[in-house]
Amino acid sequence: MSELLSRRTTSTESTPGFPQVRLRRMRQTAALRGMVRETQLSPRDFVYPLFVTHGRDVRLPIDPMPGQFQFSVDQLLIEVAEAQSLGVPAVLLFGVPSSKDDLGTEAYDDDGIIQQATRAIKQAMPDMVVITDVCLCEYTDHGHCGVLTDAGVVDNDPTLELLAKTAVSQARAGADIVAPSAMMDGQIAALRAALDAADMANVPVMAYASKFTSAYYGPFRIAAESTPKSGDRKAYQMDGANAREALREMEQDALEGADILMVKPALAYLDILSQARQRFDHPMAAYNVSGEYSMLKAAAANGWLDETAAMMEVLTSIKRAGADLIMTYFAKDAARVLRENT
Repeated sequence: MSELLSRRTTSTESTPGFPQVRLRRMRQTAALRGMVRETQLSPRDFVYPLFVTHGRDVRLPIDPMPGQFQFSVDQLLIEVAEAQSLGVPAVLLFGVPSSKDDLGTEAYDDDGIIQQATRAIKQAMPDMVVITDVCLCEYTDHGHCGVLTDAGVVDNDPTLELLAKTAVSQARAGADIVAPSAMMDGQIAALRAALDAADMANVPVMAYASKFTSAYYGPFRIAAESTPKSGDRKAYQMDGANAREALREMEQDALEGADILMVKPALAYLDILSQARQRFDHPMAAYNVSGEYSMLKAAAANGWLDETAAMMEVLTSIKRAGADLIMTYFAKDAARVLRENT
Protein backbone atom coordinates (compact mmCIF):
# COMPACT_ATOMS: atom_id res chain seq x y z
CA MET A 1 0.00 0.00 0.00
CA SER A 2 2.82 2.47 0.87
CA GLU A 3 4.53 1.74 -2.46
CA LEU A 4 1.26 2.38 -4.29
CA LEU A 5 0.75 5.70 -2.48
CA SER A 6 4.33 6.70 -3.25
CA ARG A 7 3.86 6.05 -6.96
CA ARG A 8 0.61 8.09 -6.97
CA THR A 9 2.11 11.11 -5.23
CA THR A 10 5.35 11.25 -7.24
CA SER A 11 3.77 10.81 -10.68
CA THR A 12 3.77 13.99 -12.76
CA GLU A 13 1.02 12.60 -14.98
CA SER A 14 -1.66 12.16 -12.33
CA THR A 15 -3.75 14.79 -10.60
CA PRO A 16 -2.62 15.28 -6.99
CA GLY A 17 -4.92 13.45 -4.64
CA PHE A 18 -4.84 11.32 -1.51
CA PRO A 19 -2.92 11.46 0.79
CA GLN A 20 -2.38 15.21 0.30
CA VAL A 21 -6.09 15.74 -0.33
CA ARG A 22 -8.12 14.55 2.64
CA LEU A 23 -11.70 15.80 2.46
CA ARG A 24 -12.38 14.57 5.98
CA ARG A 25 -10.15 17.33 7.36
CA MET A 26 -13.02 19.80 7.25
CA ARG A 27 -15.45 17.36 8.86
CA GLN A 28 -13.62 16.83 12.14
CA THR A 29 -15.69 19.09 14.38
CA ALA A 30 -19.11 20.71 14.38
CA ALA A 31 -17.46 24.13 14.13
CA LEU A 32 -15.51 23.18 11.01
CA ARG A 33 -18.54 21.54 9.41
CA GLY A 34 -20.58 24.66 10.08
CA MET A 35 -17.96 26.94 8.53
CA VAL A 36 -18.04 25.13 5.18
CA ARG A 37 -21.72 24.24 5.10
CA GLU A 38 -22.90 25.16 1.62
CA THR A 39 -26.67 25.20 2.22
CA GLN A 40 -27.95 27.12 5.22
CA LEU A 41 -31.58 26.74 6.29
CA SER A 42 -33.35 29.55 8.11
CA PRO A 43 -36.89 30.02 9.42
CA ARG A 44 -37.04 32.89 6.91
CA ASP A 45 -37.10 30.27 4.16
CA PHE A 46 -40.42 28.80 5.30
CA VAL A 47 -44.03 29.47 4.35
CA TYR A 48 -46.54 27.73 6.62
CA PRO A 49 -49.66 26.33 4.87
CA LEU A 50 -52.82 26.52 6.97
CA PHE A 51 -56.45 25.47 6.59
CA VAL A 52 -59.14 27.85 7.80
CA THR A 53 -62.84 27.19 8.27
CA HIS A 54 -65.95 28.88 9.65
CA GLY A 55 -67.02 28.83 13.28
CA ARG A 56 -65.37 29.60 16.58
CA ASP A 57 -63.02 27.60 18.80
CA VAL A 58 -62.54 25.13 15.94
CA ARG A 59 -59.27 23.21 15.94
CA LEU A 60 -60.19 20.08 14.02
CA PRO A 61 -57.39 17.50 13.63
CA ILE A 62 -56.62 16.36 10.08
CA ASP A 63 -56.28 12.60 10.44
CA PRO A 64 -53.73 11.88 7.67
CA MET A 65 -51.62 14.89 8.67
CA PRO A 66 -50.68 14.54 12.37
CA GLY A 67 -50.15 17.93 13.97
CA GLN A 68 -52.20 19.80 11.35
CA PHE A 69 -55.70 21.19 11.81
CA GLN A 70 -58.62 23.01 10.28
CA PHE A 71 -58.76 26.28 12.25
CA SER A 72 -61.52 28.77 12.82
CA VAL A 73 -60.25 32.33 12.48
CA ASP A 74 -59.82 32.86 16.23
CA GLN A 75 -57.73 29.70 16.56
CA LEU A 76 -55.86 30.51 13.35
CA LEU A 77 -54.60 33.73 14.92
CA ILE A 78 -53.08 31.75 17.80
CA GLU A 79 -51.33 29.41 15.35
CA VAL A 80 -50.03 32.23 13.17
CA ALA A 81 -48.74 34.13 16.20
CA GLU A 82 -46.79 31.06 17.31
CA ALA A 83 -45.28 30.69 13.84
CA GLN A 84 -44.32 34.36 13.83
CA SER A 85 -42.66 34.03 17.24
CA LEU A 86 -40.49 31.27 15.78
CA GLY A 87 -39.33 33.49 12.94
CA VAL A 88 -41.58 32.10 10.18
CA PRO A 89 -42.35 35.12 7.99
CA ALA A 90 -45.31 33.94 5.90
CA VAL A 91 -48.41 31.77 5.83
CA LEU A 92 -50.31 30.27 2.89
CA LEU A 93 -54.07 30.10 3.45
CA PHE A 94 -56.51 27.50 2.15
CA GLY A 95 -60.22 27.90 2.81
CA VAL A 96 -62.88 25.38 3.79
CA PRO A 97 -66.21 27.09 2.94
CA SER A 98 -69.52 26.82 4.73
CA SER A 99 -71.24 25.75 1.50
CA LYS A 100 -70.29 24.87 -2.06
CA ASP A 101 -71.83 25.40 -5.48
CA ASP A 102 -70.97 24.78 -9.11
CA LEU A 103 -69.14 28.13 -9.49
CA GLY A 104 -67.33 28.19 -6.15
CA THR A 105 -68.81 31.57 -5.24
CA GLU A 106 -67.34 31.77 -1.73
CA ALA A 107 -63.87 31.92 -3.28
CA TYR A 108 -64.54 35.47 -4.53
CA ASP A 109 -67.02 36.57 -1.87
CA ASP A 110 -65.59 39.59 -0.04
CA ASP A 111 -66.83 37.98 3.19
CA GLY A 112 -65.52 34.52 2.32
CA ILE A 113 -63.48 32.55 4.80
CA ILE A 114 -60.10 33.41 3.26
CA GLN A 115 -61.01 37.09 3.14
CA GLN A 116 -62.09 37.01 6.80
CA ALA A 117 -58.90 35.21 7.84
CA THR A 118 -56.68 37.56 5.85
CA ARG A 119 -58.21 40.67 7.40
CA ALA A 120 -57.88 39.19 10.89
CA ILE A 121 -54.21 38.24 10.45
CA LYS A 122 -53.23 41.58 8.94
CA GLN A 123 -54.99 43.46 11.72
CA ALA A 124 -53.37 41.40 14.48
CA MET A 125 -49.95 40.87 12.86
CA PRO A 126 -49.31 43.46 10.13
CA ASP A 127 -45.80 42.16 9.45
CA MET A 128 -46.89 38.59 8.76
CA VAL A 129 -46.89 37.94 5.02
CA VAL A 130 -50.23 36.46 3.99
CA ILE A 131 -50.26 34.42 0.79
CA THR A 132 -53.67 33.30 -0.44
CA ASP A 133 -54.40 30.31 -2.63
CA VAL A 134 -56.36 31.31 -5.73
CA CYS A 135 -58.32 28.28 -6.86
CA LEU A 136 -61.89 27.02 -6.94
CA CYS A 137 -61.57 23.34 -6.03
CA GLU A 138 -62.26 23.84 -2.32
CA TYR A 139 -65.37 25.88 -3.13
CA THR A 140 -67.02 23.95 -5.97
CA ASP A 141 -69.51 21.17 -5.32
CA HIS A 142 -67.84 19.08 -8.04
CA GLY A 143 -64.32 19.52 -6.64
CA HIS A 144 -62.66 20.69 -9.85
CA CYS A 145 -60.56 23.83 -10.15
CA GLY A 146 -62.84 25.72 -12.51
CA VAL A 147 -66.12 26.03 -14.36
CA LEU A 148 -67.34 22.74 -15.84
CA THR A 149 -68.90 22.37 -19.28
CA ASP A 150 -71.92 20.12 -19.82
CA ALA A 151 -69.43 17.44 -20.81
CA GLY A 152 -67.71 17.69 -17.43
CA VAL A 153 -64.55 19.36 -18.73
CA VAL A 154 -63.03 22.40 -17.03
CA ASP A 155 -63.69 25.40 -19.29
CA ASN A 156 -60.46 27.40 -19.25
CA ASP A 157 -61.45 30.95 -20.19
CA PRO A 158 -64.59 31.39 -18.05
CA THR A 159 -62.53 29.99 -15.17
CA LEU A 160 -59.98 32.77 -15.66
CA GLU A 161 -62.65 35.37 -14.92
CA LEU A 162 -63.49 33.72 -11.60
CA LEU A 163 -59.85 33.28 -10.63
CA ALA A 164 -59.24 36.96 -11.34
CA LYS A 165 -62.25 37.94 -9.20
CA THR A 166 -60.91 35.73 -6.40
CA ALA A 167 -57.47 37.30 -6.51
CA VAL A 168 -58.86 40.84 -6.44
CA SER A 169 -61.16 40.02 -3.53
CA GLN A 170 -58.32 38.44 -1.55
CA ALA A 171 -55.96 41.32 -2.28
CA ARG A 172 -58.63 43.80 -1.27
CA ALA A 173 -58.87 41.93 2.06
CA GLY A 174 -55.14 42.47 2.58
CA ALA A 175 -53.36 39.52 0.96
CA ASP A 176 -49.69 40.34 0.41
CA ILE A 177 -49.26 37.76 -2.36
CA VAL A 178 -51.87 35.89 -4.42
CA ALA A 179 -51.01 32.39 -5.61
CA PRO A 180 -53.08 30.87 -8.44
CA SER A 181 -52.93 27.07 -8.35
CA ALA A 182 -55.64 26.05 -10.84
CA MET A 183 -53.19 25.44 -13.73
CA MET A 184 -55.38 27.23 -16.25
CA ASP A 185 -53.72 28.58 -19.37
CA GLY A 186 -53.36 32.36 -19.05
CA GLN A 187 -54.11 32.54 -15.34
CA ILE A 188 -51.13 34.74 -14.51
CA ALA A 189 -51.99 37.26 -17.22
CA ALA A 190 -55.64 37.28 -16.10
CA LEU A 191 -54.74 37.94 -12.46
CA ARG A 192 -52.14 40.56 -13.32
CA ALA A 193 -54.57 42.46 -15.53
CA ALA A 194 -57.34 42.32 -12.92
CA LEU A 195 -55.10 43.44 -10.07
CA ASP A 196 -53.68 46.29 -12.12
CA ALA A 197 -57.14 47.43 -13.13
CA ALA A 198 -58.19 47.43 -9.46
CA ASP A 199 -55.28 49.75 -8.53
CA MET A 200 -53.36 46.87 -6.93
CA ALA A 201 -50.38 46.79 -9.26
CA ASN A 202 -48.02 46.24 -6.33
CA VAL A 203 -49.58 42.92 -5.26
CA PRO A 204 -47.21 40.11 -6.36
CA VAL A 205 -48.38 36.92 -8.06
CA MET A 206 -46.78 33.62 -7.10
CA ALA A 207 -47.33 31.11 -9.89
CA TYR A 208 -47.84 27.42 -9.24
CA ALA A 209 -45.90 27.30 -12.49
CA SER A 210 -45.20 23.58 -12.71
CA LYS A 211 -47.84 21.81 -10.66
CA PHE A 212 -47.84 18.11 -11.40
CA THR A 213 -50.63 15.56 -11.12
CA SER A 214 -49.47 13.72 -8.01
CA ALA A 215 -50.41 10.98 -5.60
CA TYR A 216 -48.79 13.10 -2.89
CA TYR A 217 -51.82 15.44 -2.76
CA GLY A 218 -54.06 12.85 -1.10
CA PRO A 219 -53.88 14.13 2.50
CA PHE A 220 -54.38 17.73 1.34
CA ARG A 221 -57.61 16.83 -0.44
CA ILE A 222 -58.93 15.41 2.82
CA ALA A 223 -57.78 18.50 4.72
CA ALA A 224 -59.29 20.95 2.23
CA GLU A 225 -62.29 18.73 1.41
CA SER A 226 -61.48 19.19 -2.27
CA THR A 227 -61.45 15.69 -3.80
CA PRO A 228 -63.09 15.75 -7.27
CA LYS A 229 -66.51 14.10 -7.28
CA SER A 230 -65.75 12.54 -10.65
CA GLY A 231 -62.79 12.23 -12.97
CA ASP A 232 -59.37 13.62 -12.17
CA ARG A 233 -57.23 16.70 -12.83
CA LYS A 234 -54.92 15.24 -15.44
CA ALA A 235 -56.35 17.48 -18.17
CA TYR A 236 -54.95 20.58 -16.44
CA GLN A 237 -52.27 19.54 -13.96
CA MET A 238 -49.00 18.37 -15.50
CA ASP A 239 -47.79 14.88 -16.35
CA GLY A 240 -44.95 14.10 -13.95
CA ALA A 241 -42.92 12.53 -16.76
CA ASN A 242 -42.48 15.86 -18.59
CA ALA A 243 -39.53 18.03 -17.62
CA ARG A 244 -39.33 20.14 -20.78
CA GLU A 245 -43.03 20.94 -20.58
CA ALA A 246 -42.56 22.07 -16.97
CA LEU A 247 -39.97 24.59 -18.09
CA ARG A 248 -42.32 25.78 -20.84
CA GLU A 249 -45.01 26.35 -18.22
CA MET A 250 -42.57 28.39 -16.16
CA GLU A 251 -41.46 30.40 -19.18
CA GLN A 252 -45.08 31.20 -20.01
CA ASP A 253 -45.89 32.29 -16.46
CA ALA A 254 -42.75 34.43 -16.37
CA LEU A 255 -43.76 36.12 -19.63
CA GLU A 256 -47.24 36.79 -18.22
CA GLY A 257 -45.80 38.62 -15.23
CA ALA A 258 -45.34 36.08 -12.43
CA ASP A 259 -43.21 37.45 -9.60
CA ILE A 260 -42.38 34.05 -8.03
CA LEU A 261 -42.28 30.63 -9.72
CA MET A 262 -43.17 27.42 -7.89
CA VAL A 263 -42.56 23.70 -8.34
CA LYS A 264 -45.10 21.37 -6.71
CA PRO A 265 -44.56 18.75 -5.29
CA ALA A 266 -40.98 19.18 -4.16
CA LEU A 267 -39.26 15.87 -3.44
CA ALA A 268 -40.20 13.92 -6.56
CA TYR A 269 -39.39 16.96 -8.72
CA LEU A 270 -36.10 18.29 -7.34
CA ASP A 271 -34.63 17.86 -10.81
CA ILE A 272 -37.22 20.29 -12.19
CA LEU A 273 -36.49 22.73 -9.38
CA SER A 274 -32.76 22.54 -10.06
CA GLN A 275 -33.22 23.10 -13.80
CA ALA A 276 -35.57 26.02 -13.16
CA ARG A 277 -33.09 27.61 -10.75
CA GLN A 278 -30.45 27.56 -13.48
CA ARG A 279 -32.81 28.98 -16.11
CA PHE A 280 -34.78 31.69 -14.29
CA ASP A 281 -33.76 34.63 -12.16
CA HIS A 282 -37.14 34.77 -10.41
CA PRO A 283 -37.46 33.90 -6.74
CA MET A 284 -38.11 30.15 -6.74
CA ALA A 285 -40.57 28.37 -4.46
CA ALA A 286 -41.15 24.68 -3.81
CA TYR A 287 -44.10 23.06 -2.04
CA ASN A 288 -43.20 20.25 0.37
CA VAL A 289 -46.69 18.83 0.01
CA SER A 290 -49.04 16.96 2.32
CA GLY A 291 -48.12 13.45 1.18
CA GLU A 292 -44.43 14.16 1.70
CA TYR A 293 -45.24 15.38 5.20
CA SER A 294 -47.57 12.48 6.02
CA MET A 295 -45.28 9.69 4.90
CA LEU A 296 -42.41 11.06 7.00
CA LYS A 297 -44.74 11.38 9.99
CA ALA A 298 -45.98 7.81 9.51
CA ALA A 299 -42.47 6.40 9.25
CA ALA A 300 -41.41 8.28 12.37
CA ALA A 301 -44.48 7.10 14.29
CA ASN A 302 -43.51 3.52 13.49
CA GLY A 303 -39.96 4.10 14.68
CA TRP A 304 -38.51 3.59 11.22
CA LEU A 305 -36.59 6.84 11.10
CA ASP A 306 -35.62 9.85 13.19
CA GLU A 307 -38.31 12.46 12.46
CA THR A 308 -36.22 15.53 13.23
CA ALA A 309 -33.20 14.36 11.25
CA ALA A 310 -35.32 13.31 8.28
CA MET A 311 -37.29 16.57 8.35
CA MET A 312 -34.15 18.69 8.27
CA GLU A 313 -32.60 16.51 5.55
CA VAL A 314 -35.68 16.90 3.37
CA LEU A 315 -35.88 20.66 3.81
CA THR A 316 -32.15 21.08 3.20
CA SER A 317 -32.43 19.08 -0.02
CA ILE A 318 -35.21 21.36 -1.28
CA LYS A 319 -33.17 24.47 -0.58
CA ARG A 320 -30.02 22.92 -2.04
CA ALA A 321 -31.91 22.19 -5.26
CA GLY A 322 -32.68 25.89 -5.62
CA ALA A 323 -35.71 26.94 -3.57
CA ASP A 324 -35.74 30.41 -2.07
CA LEU A 325 -39.10 29.73 -0.40
CA ILE A 326 -40.28 26.39 0.97
CA MET A 327 -43.97 25.80 1.64
CA THR A 328 -43.94 23.20 4.37
CA TYR A 329 -46.17 21.87 7.13
CA PHE A 330 -42.94 21.37 9.07
CA ALA A 331 -42.40 25.15 9.29
CA LYS A 332 -42.85 25.47 13.05
CA ASP A 333 -40.99 22.28 13.94
CA ALA A 334 -38.06 23.10 11.68
CA ALA A 335 -37.91 26.67 12.97
CA ARG A 336 -37.67 25.33 16.54
CA VAL A 337 -34.80 23.03 15.60
CA LEU A 338 -32.94 25.86 13.89
CA ARG A 339 -33.44 28.11 16.91
CA GLU A 340 -32.15 25.43 19.29
CA ASN A 341 -29.06 24.88 17.13
CA THR A 342 -28.20 28.56 16.79
